[in-house]
Amino acid sequence: MPTSSASSADTTRNATSGGVQSLERAFDLLERMADAGGEVGLSELSASSGLPLPTIHRLMRTLVACGYVRQQPNRRYALGPRLIRLGESASRLLGTWARPYLARLVEETGETANMALLDGDEVVYVAQVPSKHSMRMFTEVGRRVLPHSTGVGKALLAGAGADEVRALLARTGMPAATEKTITTPDVFLLALEEVRRSGYAIDDNEQEIGVRCLAVPVPDSPTAAAISISGPAGRVTESAMERIVPVLQEVARELSAALASNGTAGG
Repeated sequence: MPTSSASSADTTRNATSGGVQSLERAFDLLERMADAGGEVGLSELSASSGLPLPTIHRLMRTLVACGYVRQQPNRRYALGPRLIRLGESASRLLGTWARPYLARLVEETGETANMALLDGDEVVYVAQVPSKHSMRMFTEVGRRVLPHSTGVGKALLAGAGADEVRALLARTGMPAATEKTITTPDVFLLALEEVRRSGYAIDDNEQEIGVRCLAVPVPDSPTAAAISISGPAGRVTESAMERIVPVLQEVARELSAALASNGTAGG
């Protein structure tokens, strides 16, 4: 009896389609877990994803076996430690992709350009291109700071809800880096309202006396990201801000488009 090549092709396509669907569902569950704070129950995942419990249970068993999810003693599921290595590598790459855009910021503004991400409750700097001025700002890539005293921190939190921001501030505290640091949640929330209104954030001597930083979020970034310029307050004046902010916003949009279009950024 002859073998039907069409039937074999259909079987292969169905198997491939099923594998791709399982992969998509697995990544969707991981993202839902992250959105929920990193730990969820199967019933919560079923309610939010619309998938049946047996399907979720099968996918979670696979993720647990691979180390990307772990089952807690209370039977709930948490993001696993193997994701840390992937996240760290992805953060470094995101910073690498952003460097041409930061270099353009330096060329057009004359000041040091940075990119930062929100990692848990902290801001982490993932890329920097220094100013060509002899007097310039320098932030070590990998440095972590609390968001309440930085322009990038305000830009990263501007899109969060008030309750979420208050909870974060309660966990981190609001220590004063300088006498100009915002140290109360109510005032910080007012500052975030101003960021949303104006479209940019400012750190005006709040992290370091004599330094002013302007920051904007990267819209639709795969993870919360912001870019900024920082320089001496004597150079980053109000008139300079009027020129710099539109450049920051334009570069952020271009970086966002590049990340969305093909996952890599070019010059």
